Amino acid sequence: MSNTGCPAYYTVREAAWVLGVRPSAVSRAVRLGALRAVRRHGRLVVPATALARLLAEPTGDGGGESR
Repeated sequence: MSNTGCPAYYTVREAAWVLGVRPSAVSRAVRLGALRAVRRHGRLVVPATALARLLAEPTGDGGGESR
């Protein structure tokens, strides 16, 4: 098993930092089913794969200028 230096799981606080949002926004996304989380050793954590999937999704802002 190789260690690439990337964690397999992120705490809610760490995931919020990566996403640039508040921890409450991550908790809300988990509650609404937009972000997958699991319990490990009694703590709610976000799998790195779920975080990467969310980061890869288009933002839906249209990307263009509004007129």
